[in-house]
Amino acid sequence: MLRAVVLATLFFIIPRVSSGQALSVLHIKIVLLDADQKATPVPRHALLISDNPATAAPRRVVTALDGTADVRLKPGNYTVESDQPVAFHGTAYQWAQVVDIVAGRDAVLELTARNAEAEPVAATTAAAGTPLEADPALTLPQWQDSVVTLWTATTQASGFVVDAKGLIATSQQVIGAATSVEVQLTTALKVTARVLAADSSRDVAVLWIDPNVAASARPVPLGCGVPTRPPVVAGQEIFAIEAPLREVKGLTSGTVSRVDPHDIAADLRLAPGSVGGPVFAAAGHLVGISSVVDEKDDRRRHSRVVRIDDVCEVVASAEKKMSGAAPPSGSHLPVEPEVVFPVETLKDAVQRRAGSLNPYQISSADFDIAFITPVLAYGAQHPPDPAAGSERPGGTRTPYAAQSVLRPLNDFSNWSEYVADAPPVLLVRVTPKQVESFWTTVARGAAMTQGMALPAIKHFKSGFSRLRAFCGDAEVTPIHPFKLERRVSESDAIYEGLYVFDPGALVPQCGQVKLVLSSEKEPEKKDTRVVDPKVLEQIWQDFASYRALQGAPAR
Repeated sequence: MLRAVVLATLFFIIPRVSSGQALSVLHIKIVLLDADQKATPVPRHALLISDNPATAAPRRVVTALDGTADVRLKPGNYTVESDQPVAFHGTAYQWAQVVDIVAGRDAVLELTARNAEAEPVAATTAAAGTPLEADPALTLPQWQDSVVTLWTATTQASGFVVDAKGLIATSQQVIGAATSVEVQLTTALKVTARVLAADSSRDVAVLWIDPNVAASARPVPLGCGVPTRPPVVAGQEIFAIEAPLREVKGLTSGTVSRVDPHDIAADLRLAPGSVGGPVFAAAGHLVGISSVVDEKDDRRRHSRVVRIDDVCEVVASAEKKMSGAAPPSGSHLPVEPEVVFPVETLKDAVQRRAGSLNPYQISSADFDIAFITPVLAYGAQHPPDPAAGSERPGGTRTPYAAQSVLRPLNDFSNWSEYVADAPPVLLVRVTPKQVESFWTTVARGAAMTQGMALPAIKHFKSGFSRLRAFCGDAEVTPIHPFKLERRVSESDAIYEGLYVFDPGALVPQCGQVKLVLSSEKEPEKKDTRVVDPKVLEQIWQDFASYRALQGAPAR
């Protein structure tokens, strides 16, 4: 292969501690521009890396789906060159660059059309292979806007639009027994979906949203009834679209390890919240829905894909239920604020705030209620410097070690991933109170007469069912009405509430904030509590720096 060796332009970042022949990281990125001057990453491009002078066979690395590759190298001089050219819009590109790796420093090598050898594809047809524009990493992202985020009380998952009438397919396992699901199409658009069909044997669920809302997303073709659909075989590469929590949608790939009549096993590694999305073959056709593997399944280290034939049958069943039925409401639901709470601002607030970092708590007849702001959530995960302590009015400091960070800030059960990065919202956690039964109290009293002091044996009165919040006389719709699953035994669990509200929803300006709570045991009984104005003021102050970021007035 002809190799034009040119010294690459390097950008060195983040110096690291050097120790003799310590390895450094070479960050490689390959990008080409299409006809519209849009940057196009070059995925799965093989590169050979050789030291100069050569002391061993070249090392082969392949770029990821985003066109990047990271390689750990010893200090020295290296040649990075293409194993084969890549064809893009009629031109074949290949690279050969020399880089210097310095001890203790990472390096960046950008490969573009400017530093490539380029010639018409006709001259290198055999070596160029499949054109880049036909690569699944570039063709499948066209369906990213069709993938939606699903929210139930207990989980976040993915689904995808399959019909212009507003049908969405997903895994039945990820929505469970839910009859209503919140569907988020964009960061600013969320609506309620009705569950039309939920087939646990096939592990497919079909949801229905307002067709006018669904019009913003192009349906993914199911290919139902196509007699010549290519078979899926072991060793084949498949691709899933991921929709991670608060991250950009992307593509991940895996290799099929086994094909069964109803599902496919593959080594797809899906980010949390991505299960339930579409899975494609390299040719671009849909092969199924990503799902979860049963813990007892011997393939639990792999991902499971529900095959498209089962999806088609459940969708057909759902379509029959649409006949004559009114579509769901297209009313927009509250969404999370798009402006993030900067980490440095949270750090400063945690270090400087007066008082403790405990949640702001009140109680009702049946529940303990904790109000948790991003400052409190972040402070629980990243305690302030003990030497600095927390500053009190008047300039005195209290050692943080003396402060009690309570359980409501540390254990969020099935929603731990959601709370982990301290989203800019107000969390209201509702925990059922524990009580001691009459006969247990009598038994402890009898034991005391015999000189035995027994600890109280308490149980939960009932699990949480629902919370309604009122700002003055107006009811406030939460962003998310979550539930936390709390195990009380191997077979039983109760639920706590974790309601997510906009930072400006429950504030002093409401005049009065009232919470109305219901339990699972007595759902019709209303347990009402008016929130102490002092608590509202503390919440308001915790969001002061966030309001400043948004340009909102102080009051």
